[in-house]
Amino acid sequence: MYDAFIFDLDGTLLNTIDDLANAANWVCEQNGWPTHTVDRYRYFVGNGIPKLVERFSPEDQRTPGRLAETLAQFSARYAAHKADCTAPYPGIRRALEQLKASGAALGVLSNKEDSLARAVVEQYFGRGLFDLVRGACPGVPVKPDPTALRGMLAQPPFAGRRTVFVGDSNVDIRTARAAGLDSCGVLWGFRTRDELEQAGAGHLAAEPAELVALAR
Repeated sequence: MYDAFIFDLDGTLLNTIDDLANAANWVCEQNGWPTHTVDRYRYFVGNGIPKLVERFSPEDQRTPGRLAETLAQFSARYAAHKADCTAPYPGIRRALEQLKASGAALGVLSNKEDSLARAVVEQYFGRGLFDLVRGACPGVPVKPDPTALRGMLAQPPFAGRRTVFVGDSNVDIRTARAAGLDSCGVLWGFRTRDELEQAGAGHLAAEPAELVALAR
């Protein structure tokens, strides 16, 4: 069915929510702001770290200057603690290896800053498993804008392949649709089946092994 798979990162390949929430709540505590539950952070994430920072900051702390300060504070804390709890979802490594063995091209498109996304993917999956990894780059709008995804599709080994975009949120499904791709929503991530269905996911996977069935 498909011979190329491009994946979202947080909530799809890696369970990062606890480290993101812990770093954000540390920033909130340092500034005397209310903290938020992990479940709340599931809806704060998905549009990049600057948007996450805006969402957890009190409304009266969202001036451009203050947000820049908070972003720097969060980024430093998260960089130091991004691996405290983060781990690949059970079964995802095996599914990726099976897809790779089938001849499928594999990629990652994240709203994390580009160098951070590459470093995280290499830390948890090594080199060679993914053919192309892209994060947020200056001047390129983040998902759900399809610009970055279209850029990946124009490069080898994705050019000319039957590609599906795999993610856990409506942001990912909307990105795929905007780029003219089929999509697969994963049910082990940060968001719900209802959200994925309402966004128009073409496929749903309840566990990573089901992704293998979409290959060729």
